[in-house]
Amino acid sequence: MKAKQEYKVVPRIPDRLAPLQSMAHNVMFSWQNEIRDLFQRIDPKLWEESGHNPVKLLGLVDQKRFDELARDTGFISQLDETAHRVELYLKSPPMAPETTCVAYFSAEFGLTTCVPIYSGGLGILAGDHLKSASDVNIPLVGVGLLYQEGYFHQYLNNDGWQMESYLDNLFDVMPLTKVLNDKGQPIKVYVRFKERQAAIAVWKIQVGRVPLYVLDTDLEENPPDIRATTAQLYGGDREMRIRQEIVLGVGGVRALKAMGITPTVIHMNEGHSAFSALERINLLRQDQGLTFDAAREIVRASTVFTTHTPVPAGNDTFDPNLARAYLEDYSKELGISWPVLLGYGRVNPRDDSEPFGVTPLSLRFASHANGVSKLHGLVSRNMWQNIWPKTPVEDTPIDSVTNGVHVSTWASREISRLYSRYLGQDWKEDPDPKRIWESIGQIPLSELWRAHCHCRERLIAFARRSLFKQLQRHGSPASVLRSSMEIFSPDALTIGFARRFATYKRATLLFSDPDRLSSILNHPERPIQIIIAGKAHPQDNEGKAFIKQIIHYSRDERFRNRILFLENYNIHLAALLTAGCDVWLNNPRRPLEACGTSGMKALVNGVLNLSILDGWWDEGYNPKYGWAIGSGEVDSNQELQDQTESQALYNLLERQVGPDFYTRTSDGIPVAWCEMMRQSIKDLVPRFNSHRMVLEYYERFYRQSSDRYNALTKDNYKPAAEQAAWCNKLMTSWQDVSVIDLSSVSDGSKTVGQSVSVMAKINLGALLPEDVTVEAYYGDMDHQGEFISRQTLSLTSSGQDSNGVYNYQGQIVCDKPGRFGYTVRVMPSRDKLGNPFVLGLVAWA
Repeated sequence: MKAKQEYKVVPRIPDRLAPLQSMAHNVMFSWQNEIRDLFQRIDPKLWEESGHNPVKLLGLVDQKRFDELARDTGFISQLDETAHRVELYLKSPPMAPETTCVAYFSAEFGLTTCVPIYSGGLGILAGDHLKSASDVNIPLVGVGLLYQEGYFHQYLNNDGWQMESYLDNLFDVMPLTKVLNDKGQPIKVYVRFKERQAAIAVWKIQVGRVPLYVLDTDLEENPPDIRATTAQLYGGDREMRIRQEIVLGVGGVRALKAMGITPTVIHMNEGHSAFSALERINLLRQDQGLTFDAAREIVRASTVFTTHTPVPAGNDTFDPNLARAYLEDYSKELGISWPVLLGYGRVNPRDDSEPFGVTPLSLRFASHANGVSKLHGLVSRNMWQNIWPKTPVEDTPIDSVTNGVHVSTWASREISRLYSRYLGQDWKEDPDPKRIWESIGQIPLSELWRAHCHCRERLIAFARRSLFKQLQRHGSPASVLRSSMEIFSPDALTIGFARRFATYKRATLLFSDPDRLSSILNHPERPIQIIIAGKAHPQDNEGKAFIKQIIHYSRDERFRNRILFLENYNIHLAALLTAGCDVWLNNPRRPLEACGTSGMKALVNGVLNLSILDGWWDEGYNPKYGWAIGSGEVDSNQELQDQTESQALYNLLERQVGPDFYTRTSDGIPVAWCEMMRQSIKDLVPRFNSHRMVLEYYERFYRQSSDRYNALTKDNYKPAAEQAAWCNKLMTSWQDVSVIDLSSVSDGSKTVGQSVSVMAKINLGALLPEDVTVEAYYGDMDHQGEFISRQTLSLTSSGQDSNGVYNYQGQIVCDKPGRFGYTVRVMPSRDKLGNPFVLGLVAWA
């Protein structure tokens, strides 16, 4: 039976303790130890029972305890000091001008364990992005979905097969609030699913200075199937997925408008929010009376898109008939036909057999697109080159911004104390991530080692408790339960492997030769133990089979006290593992790991990386602070590659990793190992932290995009209309653009320091020199005359000849010896387009 009326009971907190409420509703507690300490002090046992959820904790504390705390001078002093620091943090002015507002869209956000609206690396990265935007104080808001059941909870049956369960999130005891309008009523926006209307509520999660708005379809007025749209993250079929993406993209933009927020930049974190670009066009047409073309220029100039995976499953596509059912009527609102909208979502708009893809759609509406590591940028350019078929792969407009992690979230309590002691108390918010880490060398190796040993001890204690619970659930006998509390040594070399169990991550590579692995792990003087964790997607049976295989190996007598799989990988477990392990193992199949930020989380704790040269490790590796499996080879024979790299892994464990860890001084400290730990922190944390990442996005993309948005929307949007007319002129006139002659004043041989004079005759047809950029495209060549590397040089117009042909010229400086060549190309003006490649127009000599 359902209740007829609903009411809410909240704790009666004494006025003197009022700051607890505001701090409980700001997830700063996820990265500020002093806030966590405050809530833990209220009642340590309840703090654990609440899942480190301060909102839930305050609802569990009885009134007597609140009254005691209000009279506790020590607690009040700690409360006042913490509240004062939080107030100063929240009130500091933003670093960007008021004319800038970035809206960051993502299908998942990993902020803290008690807000389970994430599945893995994509969500954790999004959460770290918001946290760093808060710390460096960039004006940014987040937009996501509020899942009633979140991602699944993992447990294993007796045979080691992954099972899934879904638990309802109780929003009233989570650190979020429903967004109200100026009349005190909940804000609601609406989208259409075919012929039906879907209502969407808006909630807010405060992330330091940054608000995250999350959308919820679980409303009484929606029919059951529509209510379920935001039930599960990555659950359901393709129709459920397109519904979720409509809610995120279209509903998200409408929610921002309902709250009076007009972003100057939208950053789409993966293609799930691609429809946000379409809805911004829709609103500009409705509210400002713009044409589709004029609105498109504004949106394209102010959209940033980050692609996260070269794996096809990470790039959503939809059958054209399914997409048409949901989007054909919407295309009419946009002022374009359905075939035109369908073409925006295809690599080849004329290929009727191609599905509708959100990645091509996102790329076509973004002036800045990027992969998440240098190698991934290269892979993405090759993957999506055919969207711009006349552009060389090197110039495919997909750049790279390497991911980073939020250091104060992932640094353990012990390591954080060291950083505060030797870097200064403000290291967490310092906007200069390079300068602050120069002082790492001041940390004594003995202190660094002691701090790390505490982290390992805590991990082993947690692992024992977790194994006990797993065995108890399976009905194991008392003797087995007792032995589980003695598994693993807190002093042994501990390797961690934790991530999604996608098959390309090769979780079972370690077990390619079980006998050799056994001899390595059970070395009498250098024992090694391995903790493994991770989830396979509910529909990924191959990934589940990998987990089952590992469970069976862990029960083998050879590995019983050497290998352990921990269930239900989440933020809390990730923090324990990345702080408590000594080595972080990552062995994906290159180049399928876009970045791999788990290794960065380990890095901030001084944990050393042992990895394939893929993702971030391809640019971060140095033998001074880690190990590389192989040399970056890619073999079409995957079986042979697995065999080769597994042997390379065994060799490293046997000959380098194990001996290095167990080589100790008389006081028991592995000095050379600790020096590697300290050096890795000093050199790599400044490069691979999310403060650097967010500032890089701001300096390279956000600021320029915001400026272009403001320039195009001034004077009642007149510049946008002019830009659209200019683009249309380019599109209709480009067929007449050509390079009709190319020459140079050269005898074919130059010495270093001399120049090659380049002269080109260009037919621009109806266009003018200010409409185009003419460039010399030059570089060193291979034996077949193909460019090995290339540079560009803008050529200058010296006027027209009597036939109306424009003369362009320039000087290429010869700065090194070798075999070189050049050609010339004509593109739309770089000055008028933030990204001259987006129109796909180019004419080559």
